[in-house]
Amino acid sequence: MSDKGYSFKLGVHPINWVGEDVKEHGDHYSYEQVMDEIASLGITGVEMSRKFPADPAVLQQELSRRGLQLTSQWKSVLFSDAQRRDEELQAYRKHAQFLKAMGAEVVSTAEVGGSLHWDPRRSPHEKQVAHLTDEQWKSLAQGLNQAGEICRELGMKLVYHHHGGTVVEQPEEIDRLMEMTDPGLVYLLYDTGHAYYGGNDPLKLLQKYYGRIGYVHLKDIRQNVLDQARAEQADFVTCIRRGVFTVPGDGSLDFAPIFKELAERDYQGWAMLEGEQDPLVHNPVAYAKRSIAYIEQTISSTRGEKV
Repeated sequence: MSDKGYSFKLGVHPINWVGEDVKEHGDHYSYEQVMDEIASLGITGVEMSRKFPADPAVLQQELSRRGLQLTSQWKSVLFSDAQRRDEELQAYRKHAQFLKAMGAEVVSTAEVGGSLHWDPRRSPHEKQVAHLTDEQWKSLAQGLNQAGEICRELGMKLVYHHHGGTVVEQPEEIDRLMEMTDPGLVYLLYDTGHAYYGGNDPLKLLQKYYGRIGYVHLKDIRQNVLDQARAEQADFVTCIRRGVFTVPGDGSLDFAPIFKELAERDYQGWAMLEGEQDPLVHNPVAYAKRSIAYIEQTISSTRGEKV
């Protein structure tokens, strides 16, 4: 248990500063400013950003001199396409080796086949996620197990990121992925915001798959923004632009039972603070500070302590 009252290691994702899916969000930031501001929060864990140096030696130097540790980096895969799998696995190994060299322990992994925004085979005019066939599901599961073997060889874990706008976001899709993959090779990246966005109950998802959770993203949802987007059938990236996501404590999700569950199960891995919103409207440092205070207060309250 940390001196803040929680068992997990609290990190922060640079996506609060620099958008990954919405490129105009935070494009004005330099990596130096992002790293400096994250370090100023007293947080040590950070994921990779598109603004960070690509050269591993430079990246490690810049992180180290600020007391920061790289925890993971998203890896898109197209394992659902059996003909691409060998090529995809080669790229995956390189990605995992890079993260291993940086001291990371998990590889954030997501299938982009069928997605509206990330599948390179789709046109920009399509409006719906293209759900996988049974054969594509089989290919995806086999590819993930093989990638999981790569991670295991390196002493790491593949953590699958269920994600809005992809073929694995809804409850039955997460269930199917978990059922079809080897629990010793494929773990889950549990994301509170994407869970709710995909129609899951975040607490029930945590309870159901806790034994396979290897990494956590803490993200909140603005219910009014989500409701309006659903009414208009807005796509995932449009939802981000409208501010559907925010940091814990600023949205509509009830994190108290989630934190209680994590504490009771003594989760000691990384839990990354995520907002993924326009930093010009929602200052990342100010929102992170308020969210950290909210997390500490909420956890203290669930333990019956005075704040």
